[in-house]
Amino acid sequence: MSKILYLHGFNSSPASQKAQQTQAWLAERGLAELFICPTLPSTPSAAAALIAQVIEQHGPANLTLLGSSLGGFLASWAAEQFDCRAVLINPAVRPAQLMQAYLGPQLNPYTGEEYLLEAHHIVELKALEPARISAKRYWLLLETGDETLNYRDALAYYPGCKQTIIEGGDHSFQHWEPMLPEVMAWASIPAGGN
Repeated sequence: MSKILYLHGFNSSPASQKAQQTQAWLAERGLAELFICPTLPSTPSAAAALIAQVIEQHGPANLTLLGSSLGGFLASWAAEQFDCRAVLINPAVRPAQLMQAYLGPQLNPYTGEEYLLEAHHIVELKALEPARISAKRYWLLLETGDETLNYRDALAYYPGCKQTIIEGGDHSFQHWEPMLPEVMAWASIPAGGN
């Protein structure tokens, strides 16, 4: 049975709503041990190193990645690097360009961590951009009302993959909880649990 590796977004944490909903869904079915959601470091290279360590520990064939926003970008990097499958939830596309606007002091509201986002972190993000996208690996989940990222950018970046596009919503992906049974079935996790 596959495990879930949930990758949260920029200035987020395992305490985010989607991560908590995913964990609760699995726990309610006696499958809590299948949920992995590390607190990702604030720098791209450190986040990638931690993701690689977790994947190597559990084995890529035993994992389905769930990545939200910047976590979707990191899930794409990891999926291509380690031959995994990934569900991408309103993913960031080419975040090296997007993150220019966030250079400077940052505060993660979930963890309280204060840090500085610097130009070399943008270079680290650029280095993590996958050279190619293998459509068969991905299920792209988009809400057209995403106020942070233009959903059309993700549509263009992930052509040919399984896609679910929902009118309205926002960057948090409001329809996550109702979609969990279908997402878990795609990840080969039975809705009935153990």
